[in-house]
Amino acid sequence: MNNIPSKVLARVLAGCLTVLTALLLMSPLASAQDETTMNGTVVSSSRNTITVRSSSGQHQVFVFDPDTRKPATLASGAEVRVVSVPSDESGVRLAREITVPGTSGANQATPAAVPPEVRRIERDIEREARRFQLGVRAGVALDPELVLIGAQMQVGPFFNSDVFFRPNIEFAYGEVTALFALNPEVIYRLPISSRRGRWSAYVGAGPGFNFVHQDFSAPNGTGNRVDFSDFHSDTALNILGGIRYRSGMFTELKTSVYSASSPTLRLIVGYNF
Repeated sequence: MNNIPSKVLARVLAGCLTVLTALLLMSPLASAQDETTMNGTVVSSSRNTITVRSSSGQHQVFVFDPDTRKPATLASGAEVRVVSVPSDESGVRLAREITVPGTSGANQATPAAVPPEVRRIERDIEREARRFQLGVRAGVALDPELVLIGAQMQVGPFFNSDVFFRPNIEFAYGEVTALFALNPEVIYRLPISSRRGRWSAYVGAGPGFNFVHQDFSAPNGTGNRVDFSDFHSDTALNILGGIRYRSGMFTELKTSVYSASSPTLRLIVGYNF
């Protein structure tokens, strides 16, 4: 019986890898001809974003990456020139170079108020860039059939700008089985979208420490119940893939191997604060 889920699992994982490879090949790459230059006034800035207001009153949000060339500080009111390329989200551009043509930025008048939708984009980008995040998760598991809830935290990046440590705990329960799992997992963000984009795909792996209780009860003909119970623990290898959104939502597909009592497949949705 355990061989059938393994074959199904192999097909599912192969399909996921095929989809991710296709996304990687189809991902648009910004080129030199996509570069544009904008002159305007800084209305807000942070470690990861800058919002510039043009002379016509339009607001543009720019995000940074490690290759962005910019001054150490960008004060509100400063006049800047921004060379940028498209990102994977309409209305947000990736800054390649930011220069300050003049030195009168500190004396500029206070810019007009930033529109709420621009502020929302800024907040989402800053949340995604935090080195420490807490989150919640819920979903369903197959073989055995369970409903699960849990919590997680994400720390990083470590060693590489796309590698994160994401330990999580899960409690799952069903008609026969109850499971408590500790999962110290590591995830890798796939480079098929920008680091500050609206969404990003990831894969991951890590050990799973599972504590399982299985309970089979049946009537004994006298009105009482005969209870045959089993409690044990074991260690599995978790393999996962998913998509996370800059708004904080994520969805994930995970399997556990080398552990007969662990669910063969988990479908999880969650939110990072």
